[in-house]
Amino acid sequence: MEGLLIENRIIIWNQDHSHMLFGNGYFGKPLGISKPKGVQFDSPLILDLMEGCYLSQIGALTIINKFLKRLSYKDIRAICKKEYANFERKYVVFKHLRERGYIVSPGLKFGCDFAVYEKGPGIDHAPYLVQVFEQNENLTATGIVLFGRLATTVKKQFILALPRFKEDKVDFIGFEWWRA
Repeated sequence: MEGLLIENRIIIWNQDHSHMLFGNGYFGKPLGISKPKGVQFDSPLILDLMEGCYLSQIGALTIINKFLKRLSYKDIRAICKKEYANFERKYVVFKHLRERGYIVSPGLKFGCDFAVYEKGPGIDHAPYLVQVFEQNENLTATGIVLFGRLATTVKKQFILALPRFKEDKVDFIGFEWWRA
């Protein structure tokens, strides 16, 4: 499969490839369709850079630039480091969740790093909001309350993700809110 890098997005023009990527893991979003139901769409698929980086790493996608030059996984990773704050930490968490069968999408509209689905967009709502932190990063009580209020407002569980690079692992801390 091949994707074309345009600025900070990757476009899959081939309809069969678009359907395959979306239908087998909910990668990307069909252009112009806010809530797609299944793979019956007639538009290109738009991937964000993190998805493209992951698909490149696992050998499922070849990415070319506007000059039709093939970009290596190392090239895509370098682009991602420029585009994402704290890319390395976020990518470790993204990859960890994807390898465990979760569907991971950008969490920008929720004010966090990732919205995480168990089944996929259009099938279920993302039950988790994930924010990536460093192991020794200071987190205030106010910060926890802000994230918790946000998550409960949209009926999701707030989860802190703490990558451990040396062990290639991620610790997750979930918060549940209840009234006393």
